[in-house]
Amino acid sequence: QVQLVESGGGLVQPGGSLRLSCAVSGATLGFYAVGWFRQAPGKEREGISCISEEGETVKYADSVKGRFTISRDNARNRVYLQMNGLKPEDTAVYYCAADTLCPKVFSIATMPQIPGFGSWGRGTQVTVSS
Repeated sequence: QVQLVESGGGLVQPGGSLRLSCAVSGATLGFYAVGWFRQAPGKEREGISCISEEGETVKYADSVKGRFTISRDNARNRVYLQMNGLKPEDTAVYYCAADTLCPKVFSIATMPQIPGFGSWGRGTQVTVSS
């Protein structure tokens, strides 16, 4: 069974940093572009960053550009999201998902399941508050 697992969230003060990790079991993450998404209370899930299979292409939503950095370690089957300069509006549950290309990854945001992977993971809660 293929499963995506997010970790690394927590409670942090405004201006603080966190590093999220996305791990996969049952598949080789290096075959896919991987994206990070978030869902704040009362809002739809949105795509915020994506990285291509070999990491040569990265994309960011305007809301996180310049503060968040996506990276990957295919040898460890993981993708990371370094979040700096966190703001209260970054508070959300963060998820990862994968597909062949970043544009397709972003299109997954509002789907009930991730094509080829099944259910969304549990996500990891990020809370930015003083």
